[in-house]
Amino acid sequence: MRLNSISVRNFRRLKDVSIDFGDRETVFVGPNNSGKTSATAIMRSFLGNRDFKIHDFSVYCVSGIDAFDPEQDSNLPSIELDLWFHVDPESIAFGRVFALATDLSANFSEIGVQCSFSVDDSAELWKQFDNTFPKMDDGNRKRALSHFLELEGNLKKHFSVKIASLERDGENVSATPVDSKEGKKILSSLLRVDCVDAQRNIDDENATRSNKLSEAFATYYRRNLEQAELAEEAVAVIEANNERLTLHYGERFEPLMAMIGGLGLPSDNDRAMKVVSTLSSESALRGSTELFYVDASTCHELPEAYNGLGFKNLVFMAIQIDHFYRQWLATEDNRPLCQIIFVEEPEVHLHAQVQQTFIRQMWEVLAAGAPEEESKPQLTITTHSSHILDAVDFSKIRYFRRKPLDNGEDGHTFHGTTVHSLGQFQPDPIDVDGQVVEPLAALSFLKKYLRLTHCDLFFADAVVLVEGSVEKLLLPRMIDLAASSLNTKYLTVLEVGGAYGMRFAGLLEFLEIPYLVITDIDSVDPQDNRKNCIATTDGAVSSNATLRYFFDEAGVRELSAKGFDDCQQANGMRFIAYQKPMTLNWNSEDHIFHGRTLEEAFVYENLNHFNPRGLSIGIDLPEGSEELHRAVWERVKSSTFKKTEFAMDVLAYEPPAPQEEGEAAPNSAEIASWIVPHYIAEGLRWLDECISQSQGADE
Repeated sequence: MRLNSISVRNFRRLKDVSIDFGDRETVFVGPNNSGKTSATAIMRSFLGNRDFKIHDFSVYCVSGIDAFDPEQDSNLPSIELDLWFHVDPESIAFGRVFALATDLSANFSEIGVQCSFSVDDSAELWKQFDNTFPKMDDGNRKRALSHFLELEGNLKKHFSVKIASLERDGENVSATPVDSKEGKKILSSLLRVDCVDAQRNIDDENATRSNKLSEAFATYYRRNLEQAELAEEAVAVIEANNERLTLHYGERFEPLMAMIGGLGLPSDNDRAMKVVSTLSSESALRGSTELFYVDASTCHELPEAYNGLGFKNLVFMAIQIDHFYRQWLATEDNRPLCQIIFVEEPEVHLHAQVQQTFIRQMWEVLAAGAPEEESKPQLTITTHSSHILDAVDFSKIRYFRRKPLDNGEDGHTFHGTTVHSLGQFQPDPIDVDGQVVEPLAALSFLKKYLRLTHCDLFFADAVVLVEGSVEKLLLPRMIDLAASSLNTKYLTVLEVGGAYGMRFAGLLEFLEIPYLVITDIDSVDPQDNRKNCIATTDGAVSSNATLRYFFDEAGVRELSAKGFDDCQQANGMRFIAYQKPMTLNWNSEDHIFHGRTLEEAFVYENLNHFNPRGLSIGIDLPEGSEELHRAVWERVKSSTFKKTEFAMDVLAYEPPAPQEEGEAAPNSAEIASWIVPHYIAEGLRWLDECISQSQGADE
């Protein structure tokens, strides 16, 4: 039996989301404050010992609580969690599930249970509230209803957990209430939830109190391992008994230490670990321990605090996960049919290689501690690590996206979350000039690209797809000059060339991530598309596959005529930025220049900086506009023009300062900083506005 999916409503940022789980591991990713921890917290609230608090209700629900009026036709909101389990009719456990299914569902391959945290008696609640905070002379109350529920014990007194069975009929789901006591019993027989918290508190620098691992080993021993039979002499001869216990711990912990050794820690250069009995006779009789590190060459023992945080973090998580699993296995009466273990932010203090192998290592830990015939738990990892994602199959990623959501009542929005399962993502076929990239090939490309580039796509506010290395090098400085507020946003920059930009469109739109495409017009001869030409050439066409795909147009003249609204696409989620004709002043006259690449466009829009005291492309610039246009084009396309070196020169360039007396002073245009090419500046400003709008929900 496996937990197949959950649906969450009205819990913190999670207004109405559905999350499906894999049979083995599932990975929650997303920016900070996107709701990943909330998804684990609601599970612990309904299936663990965490109490609900008033602020667990979504922000708009708190407003609804405050607006509640028993004389009006209104209801108090509730927090809801739907759990859907997949059941194998041929499994051994099906006998137990069948007994449940006769009450829960006619579909014996699926069990659905709804948990809700809702008011018991709204009339009684209002009576208590009215007595505590009666209306004043002005008709207002001193405190709102939500404040009353926030007071000690009030929420727990007036709200409680209710259980209902769920039955699915196509898209429709019906709920049948179940007796509360019986419902909770049913729920606990279906699923156990355990969690390795993100705040593991193993980094106490005080050596006398840094004993988190020691406590973990002691707890593991007491609950999971065969206990020693202590001799009565231990009361009188504590040291002899301590030595005996230390030997005993060494024997009992040997399999666990071997398992930890399989994690690559400690290495040959590290100190070994040793569990030592150190307490008084009274304490020793309870089997208490401390963890020491033993120097292999001198046998010198050091307390737990004298080792690295990454080492302690990994060992602690391994012990916790194995402990939770053993506790589930050891449950004798009415053992839950399945178990899910949440591990929050395992990457803390771990270097990249360990992060990449973490999930595999934890499965080895579980395999070492369980009989072959026993089922394994489902692991759910919440992470901000691109290295962990590198080792995870695409389909196992659940992306949490921060997004303004309509509260559905007064038109206001609030900071909410949408959840996207990458297992449900299927790209459409991509047709470029009659060459079709099939969905499987498109998906394979995306998986390989994201893995090879250690992409932080899933943690970004927005994405910038750039043509090449020059754009990527210059982009930070261009942001400073054209849209500096983007520096406060989280951007992912992907170098994709001109032929692959469209392959990211489906994924980015599926994830609802706005993206800017910065690419080149790449004009070529209409008679021979292997020969590039000046962008103003009659009949010139673009060889850029990305532009041809997004605009279904190849002519440079037609592409040049596209306006701002044409470049803003995909319901405002995408903007295409590329070179267009510019009217620029050269030798005190206006002329039209049209670059085919970033380098050309940069030169044309910054002609005042290309002089003996400024920048250079390795040639003297002609005086005539047509000659200048051709000379720059020929120079940039030549094999001796080094684009990366050009970009580095631009980054290092500082406009000349005013000269000493007697020297020719630079003009004001030369002193000013260089100009970001218009098409890029326009795209960056669009992206800044787009992100600001998406983050502009009401508080």
